[in-house]
Amino acid sequence: MKIFMQTDLDWLFVYPKGIHHLMVYIRDKYKNPNIYITENGVAKARDDSIAVDEALKDGIRIRYLIGHLHFLLQSIKEGVNVKGYYAWSFSDSFEWDAGYTVRFGQIYVDYKNNMKRYLKFSCLWLKNFLLN
Repeated sequence: MKIFMQTDLDWLFVYPKGIHHLMVYIRDKYKNPNIYITENGVAKARDDSIAVDEALKDGIRIRYLIGHLHFLLQSIKEGVNVKGYYAWSFSDSFEWDAGYTVRFGQIYVDYKNNMKRYLKFSCLWLKNFLLN
């Protein structure tokens, strides 16, 4: 039985409960320091054959955020000193080992249409989450 989900990058896996395990470990091992999570996100392969309006429907990223934020909240309720969380990434961009072949962003960059930007569903979901 797999406990994680493979992403479109061979080195990146999705395991939401892992963020809880890591937070508790850091709390216990290092006397509960302030924690700022500066990159947490999921990659999706770039596929320019998909229409932009379909590419904006990034349910995998929404499920990723829901799962990780759920377990992060559980960690906080257990006394972990989480001070900040930054989703990876604001917009699709150049990835250090994959170039422009994957998309991490909550804002879709149309590389074929003068770099026009569109809010992905995950961006709208996160905005709603933060305002409610």
